[in-house]
Amino acid sequence: MIPFTFDILTIFPGMFESPFRYSLIKRAQEKNLVLIRVHDIRAFAVDNQRMTDDYPYGGGRGMVMKVEPVDRALRCLDLPPGAEVILMTPQGEKFHQGMARQLAQCSHVVIICGHYEGVDERIREHLVTREISIGDYVLTGGELAAMVLIDAVARLIPGVLGNPSSVLEDSFVCGLLEYPQYTRPSEYRGWKVPEVLLSGHHAEIEGWRRRESLRRTLMRRPDLLSQAELTEEDRKWLISLGWKEGQPSP
Repeated sequence: MIPFTFDILTIFPGMFESPFRYSLIKRAQEKNLVLIRVHDIRAFAVDNQRMTDDYPYGGGRGMVMKVEPVDRALRCLDLPPGAEVILMTPQGEKFHQGMARQLAQCSHVVIICGHYEGVDERIREHLVTREISIGDYVLTGGELAAMVLIDAVARLIPGVLGNPSSVLEDSFVCGLLEYPQYTRPSEYRGWKVPEVLLSGHHAEIEGWRRRESLRRTLMRRPDLLSQAELTEEDRKWLISLGWKEGQPSP
């Protein structure tokens, strides 16, 4: 079986030595479901100093990542048709669960970790298929963002999770936040688990979970409700909590 492949292009390969040695990602690699390869962009630099950045044409602050080392690194990968080449950048599409599902349908994803003041525009124009941001803030580089993307995508690859149905109840999968979870003991310091969860009545439990998922979404992320698939019963419950349909918040 050919594993799902992530190729990471970075000037700081050491940052990836530890994060993928634990938990689900580690087990996915051991089972040959996922292959993660880290490539040092400096190894593909065209000068003796292994420079991956230079001053911007026209002047300005900071340095700009050069196009040649990135292009040389990509050409050495011999990518298959349909591979996604992603640049992690604050200017990209904001990453979300739907995007993670799309990428999990690929078989090969390359991630370029941006740095410095930015990258040579020719990298954007000619070398990548997609630009992605993990949020409206700026990091010192794309390495941490790449780790987030890989973790989110890898867990959706068949066989990575022990219980495949787990992903169906994740937050954002159906447009809502996940319902509250509890485990033993049933009471601790006077803090009790809701009685319905101890009842063994599956239909009532599912109803409670749906209502609590709606409540939590309304309280924490009301913007999600405008695109969620809501039943008439869902709407009645939300209205009883103060929600006004068509508005992002009560």
